[in-house]
Amino acid sequence: MPSLTGNLIQIIAILLAVAAFVTTLSLWPKLAGRGWRSWTGRLAAFLVTQVTVLVAMGLVANSYFGFYTTWSDLLGTDGAPGTVVEQQPGKPVAVRGEQKMYSSQGSARERAGVIQQVEIKGASSGISSAGYVYLPPQYFQPGYAERKFPMALVLAGYPGSAEKLISLMAYPASALSAIEAGKLPPTVLVMMRPTVSGNRDTECVDVPNGPQVETYFAEDLPKAVAATYRVSDQPGQRAVIGNSTGGYCALKFALRRPDSYRSAISLSGYYSAPTDPTTGDLFGGNEQLERENDLLWRLRNTPPPTVALLLATSYNEQNYPATQQMVAAFKAPTRLATITLDSGGHNFHTWTREIPPALEWLGKQLAPVQPV
Repeated sequence: MPSLTGNLIQIIAILLAVAAFVTTLSLWPKLAGRGWRSWTGRLAAFLVTQVTVLVAMGLVANSYFGFYTTWSDLLGTDGAPGTVVEQQPGKPVAVRGEQKMYSSQGSARERAGVIQQVEIKGASSGISSAGYVYLPPQYFQPGYAERKFPMALVLAGYPGSAEKLISLMAYPASALSAIEAGKLPPTVLVMMRPTVSGNRDTECVDVPNGPQVETYFAEDLPKAVAATYRVSDQPGQRAVIGNSTGGYCALKFALRRPDSYRSAISLSGYYSAPTDPTTGDLFGGNEQLERENDLLWRLRNTPPPTVALLLATSYNEQNYPATQQMVAAFKAPTRLATITLDSGGHNFHTWTREIPPALEWLGKQLAPVQPV
């Protein structure tokens, strides 16, 4: 059976919809009578055309947004039990389950790595949020048993989900390909959504008298991951990547907290926090705090940190003019690079075009795996 999210089934559905439409047009004059057969024929032709068009549209939308990834998921027959993983006491990262990765080398841990579903608790912020951790195959290979790995925090947009970082944006698969090609050192990915306080869009701000989201991602998370996995505790071995809201957060963490992340990648990110009903009052009327969270203002008015930034945009994206302002404003020792596509919108297709070169760039920023 064709894959529910594959191109083949979408092409078949579209061709069937076109065929039904053309057939209805050709038969319509013959069905113009007033008898019950004509009425039944017109109704059947109308329904078949409508159903085939809706199915084609549904399959295309499902493939793009990743609502259902398999037929068993759609039909509700995927009832395989979860994996029980024993936990060590005192660990701030609780592993809730594990799923296999697949590559040309197979699906064994030592050849493809694994993805773990986790809950990460923040000691200082008091925030706890779910996500996924990708452990590359080298993590399980004997030759790396005494090694610490670089870590990359990967953030979705708002109100995106961490699952789409795996299913639609294919970060683990892209990272594995880059590792196998020698373009990225074996790197642990921590994939999360930036929305960690209910459904509020906090823009990764330490909100006065509210959720301390920047503290969670910049302080709590690196410590929690380093306490649970063999990852480096050096900021030069940590990076953060994000799209849209996640891209804004990524750049902000590097510029405001270079002691936490020394490399940041923004895909279609913006450079200042919006204020709308989803965010509420992020700064409590503190204009200085608002300015300090404006990334262009920071580049122009604060001492430049020793970090590496990558900004991805396209000529017809809304953030293109502001990206050019960021390029004009940065100063050494901050390093800044860009990816500018000829065309591309604020969507998953654009980001999947930017991820492979972004990971290759990241491979040049991160040092190799370090001894324990």
